[in-house]
Amino acid sequence: MENNMAFTIPAWVPEGAQRYLAHTETGQSIRDIARSAGCHASTILRQIRRIEMRRDDPLVDAALQSLAETHFTDPDAGGGDTFTTTQEETAAARDEEFNREALRILRRLCETGSVLAVAEEMDKAVVVRDTGDTGATRTAVVECRIAQALALKDWISCDNPGRISRYRISSAGRAALSCLIAEAENKARERSEFGMAEAQATFQAQLAPGQRTSAKAVRPRRIRYSAAESPLIALARRRDQDGKPFLDESLVAAGERLREDFELAQIGPQVAQNWDHFLTAGGRGSFKSEAHGGRGSSDARDRVERALSDLGPGLSDVALRCCCYLEGLELAEKRMGWSARSGKIVLRIALQRLKRHYECQSERNRMIG
Repeated sequence: MENNMAFTIPAWVPEGAQRYLAHTETGQSIRDIARSAGCHASTILRQIRRIEMRRDDPLVDAALQSLAETHFTDPDAGGGDTFTTTQEETAAARDEEFNREALRILRRLCETGSVLAVAEEMDKAVVVRDTGDTGATRTAVVECRIAQALALKDWISCDNPGRISRYRISSAGRAALSCLIAEAENKARERSEFGMAEAQATFQAQLAPGQRTSAKAVRPRRIRYSAAESPLIALARRRDQDGKPFLDESLVAAGERLREDFELAQIGPQVAQNWDHFLTAGGRGSFKSEAHGGRGSSDARDRVERALSDLGPGLSDVALRCCCYLEGLELAEKRMGWSARSGKIVLRIALQRLKRHYECQSERNRMIG
């Protein structure tokens, strides 16, 4: 676009919204915008009309107002199209922050029964998940500016805006989530490979010339899973014979706590830690942290080690598969050689033991403190 101010708009802003703001805020004609974009004027007109119709959405309207006030208040300020390195770095940091927050929020919105609730004149929005008879559980807090950006990009949508508007993830949002997950995995792999290469170079430099080798680094096994839903959440919706949830909130929270520590433990020189010694099929060895390489986040990994060790054989197996690897119950039963529909009973026992483990840890920490 020829408009100088367009260069300061964040990269996450959709192309249609950029052209809409260029037309409404700077007075640039539709033909000029079309000439700069290399397309027909009718294409630009349709984009502008579509954005205008979406302003009934409070988040979209607020996002456009914020962009107009931030980037189009004084078109002559700043000396035209000068764009310093500091501004570029700031813009890149903001875009990276948005991608990180979008990944976090979209993952939560993918959970069944989750909505993003936005109240008028509130600085923050919340993601809540319907838990049936027990009410709703808050799973995330969102800055309103992030929620506005998600709505402007059409990654979330609201069917009935009101005093409290409820947004759900759209098909475009699910597609964007897949791209964000892939991008995050690629960055993690690049950091891991760079760290291993740097460590290998340092090690080679310390060896005597006759001792230097060209050993090929072995890439660790990486766990892949669908971010749509945790098996615990699906199991928590089931009812027992008394009509109560098969897994109550405290058991789901214990499983989510184990999963959170498990994911934190993956951060470090070795992205995917080796937990196979906790699996029945992997052959059990020592439960000590020194039994395998790759420190990752040592505190988080130690917490996972202690929890799985306390569960013991069998229970730690199903907890690791279903809570951390996010394997479905049928797949876990098949891999462990269990009879059909027995996995959910064992998993509930494991979560009860895990809940007791965390309560004992909290009590111990209070006594020490």
